[in-house]
Amino acid sequence: MKKAHLTETRFSNLELSASIIKSLKDAGFEQCTPIQDKALPIALRDRDVAGQAQTGTGKTAAFLLATFQRLLNDESEKIKNPRALILAPTRELAIQIHKDALTLGKHLDFKLALIYGGTDYQKQLDKIKGNVDIIIGTPGRIIDFYKQAAFTLDSIQVAVLDEADRMFDLGFIKDIRYLLRRMPPPDKRLNLLFSATLSYKVTELAYEHMNNPVLVKIESEDVTSKAIKQFAFCPANDQKIPLLLGLLRDHHPVRSIVFVNTKRCAELLDDYLQANGYKVAMLSGDVPQEKRQRLLTDFQEDRVNLLIATDVAARGLHIPDVSHVFNYDLPQDVEDYVHRIGRTARFGASGEAISFICEEYAYSMPDIEDYIGEKVPVLAIEAELLVDDVIKPERREPRERIPHTSKRPQHKPGERDRKPRPHREARSGSATTPSSTSENPQPQETPQSV
Repeated sequence: MKKAHLTETRFSNLELSASIIKSLKDAGFEQCTPIQDKALPIALRDRDVAGQAQTGTGKTAAFLLATFQRLLNDESEKIKNPRALILAPTRELAIQIHKDALTLGKHLDFKLALIYGGTDYQKQLDKIKGNVDIIIGTPGRIIDFYKQAAFTLDSIQVAVLDEADRMFDLGFIKDIRYLLRRMPPPDKRLNLLFSATLSYKVTELAYEHMNNPVLVKIESEDVTSKAIKQFAFCPANDQKIPLLLGLLRDHHPVRSIVFVNTKRCAELLDDYLQANGYKVAMLSGDVPQEKRQRLLTDFQEDRVNLLIATDVAARGLHIPDVSHVFNYDLPQDVEDYVHRIGRTARFGASGEAISFICEEYAYSMPDIEDYIGEKVPVLAIEAELLVDDVIKPERREPRERIPHTSKRPQHKPGERDRKPRPHREARSGSATTPSSTSENPQPQETPQSV
């Protein structure tokens, strides 16, 4: 792995306090990444920034350092907390921002509150009622606590929106506007917005709720990182699992993520990979928060080195040393392709993104190539690349069973045992095997924020 692309600008040359510089040195950071080099000098002079950069380029540190310095510059003893609000679209991203804030603020006295849905309701409510300086979290639960008068937004000096484009995708924009309109006017606070893409709707949001922001774009001509080697195969449905097993066998990935479009496909793939000797974790939108964090910790600490994920994990996860990303199912949204493959080659490291252009999702590839501005090379499937002794998992009942209640709909006789409808390719003569994981495309899963 090569080192991250860094500029000549050193943090010690910026207008940062000695305590922040000390925290940075302890964490091993001395030089700025391009987005930090461009955004920090502007934000440190109390100018609003709307920044665009690829994932894994240091956007989190950019807005955290600017937030810390703004609060340190305020010497008012009468101001009430909280003084900063950092909003993220997913629980995982909020948790990662909080973790980075603890590292970069090691020698500061700021009190942080991490607020997100799914768990620890009373614990988080008690925390936010305390004298916290900075709230980091997802919009839904933050609004819940705000409506209970657990805290006030009257003294917010810094408002941060991270992954702003994802906020739109997940339908959080009304929540965002609700919170921003209850803060001091835009010219009375520092506003920082960061996103992988500054689309028209994101830019419109910036100009509506920010104070004449400076647009900062890094490598906007390159949608995907040049450090990611992209290529694809065109397997039949019954070749997908043998091909994946062959690639895992030949590439020996240090740590890899396999992306699928549905929970059903994730479960089937999980069964096959475990049956064939792989230690696997599976992450989908309905995994309880505590289990989700346990799975991610196992992945980060190498207790498992293969993560199967729906698009709930495509953004906001900062996992180091992911060497390979597999698009077992091509995403149906072009931006999701960019965010999926951005899980590898983070901070300038190299990585590989391998996509399966299968029968079900082949239509997505032309749009993806138009969006990224390049053709993804398609390689031939050599016979030796396919594993021919795939071990089939034992047949099992569905993992999630609805508990019986008096309100549960009654099934007609024989309905419970009715077989699923055949795959549509099967009706046209194409062979269907247990590896044909695509029924009808289903809506992508999104994490809940409350």
